[in-house]
Amino acid sequence: MVSIQGSIVAIVTPMKSGCGPETEIDFSRLAKLVEFHVSNQTDGIVVAGTTGESATLTELEHCDLISRVVKFANGRIPVIAGTGANSTHEAIRLTSFAKDAGVDACLLVTPYYNKPTQEGLYLHHKLIAEEVAVPQILYNVPSRTACDMLPETISRLSSISNIVGVKEATGDLSRVASIKARCRKDFLLFSGDDETACDFMLEGGDGVISVTANVAPKKMHDLCVSATSDQGSAAKDIDEQLNTLHKNLFLEANPIAVKWALSEMGLVEQGIRLPLTWLSSAYHDLVRDALRQAKI
Repeated sequence: MVSIQGSIVAIVTPMKSGCGPETEIDFSRLAKLVEFHVSNQTDGIVVAGTTGESATLTELEHCDLISRVVKFANGRIPVIAGTGANSTHEAIRLTSFAKDAGVDACLLVTPYYNKPTQEGLYLHHKLIAEEVAVPQILYNVPSRTACDMLPETISRLSSISNIVGVKEATGDLSRVASIKARCRKDFLLFSGDDETACDFMLEGGDGVISVTANVAPKKMHDLCVSATSDQGSAAKDIDEQLNTLHKNLFLEANPIAVKWALSEMGLVEQGIRLPLTWLSSAYHDLVRDALRQAKI
């Protein structure tokens, strides 16, 4: 497996201007975003995740996005495909496609809405790992899924060789030590919460799968380098500069604010899919101020 650590951007799916149920994906802008991240030292790309509006994509679009990002990246940066689903057979199908497309790993969110037990979570992820021989990263985000994968379950799954890590988006820093103590030594821990990611890495985490990295890729890379090499003071200085941005990119449901910020930077058009809508005008100045504070 290629080395996956540091600042991994949860990349947006750029779309043509508009806000509708079938707003057209802008693949030319997507190619430019990949170049933007390669040139700014982003350490990896997650495609078709929550920030990529995976919930509004058809399966054909989902697979097309994965294939194109692999092609655009051309081996220069690790590509991780979001392939989770609340249906086990759908997750297996998406993960199998991503493997054949040439991704470096897959990111699998806990099944949402149907609230499986811990045993159900274990069996779901175990079966996907057995069926598809590709590195897999668990993704725990109970605020969105209504399902919390506990450290004990993560520990059980970490014994499966191609389950290589977890994205923990609870914001609970006590879980870093708890998971590290239970899992094999090379099991990777990624923060899924930009606001607490610096402390997460200083506690022993390996990186962050980041929304903020969409607009501040070099700063997030530098933050991760400092935080994972025991340069706590330098990491804290960068994090303080980004702190308001971490918060204000979630003034409305992700990825509403980050897509608006990218449009202000001239990197994407004003396109998003229903039921998400364009950022409310009441928040425009708050996001602009956060960009300025971060010196973007």
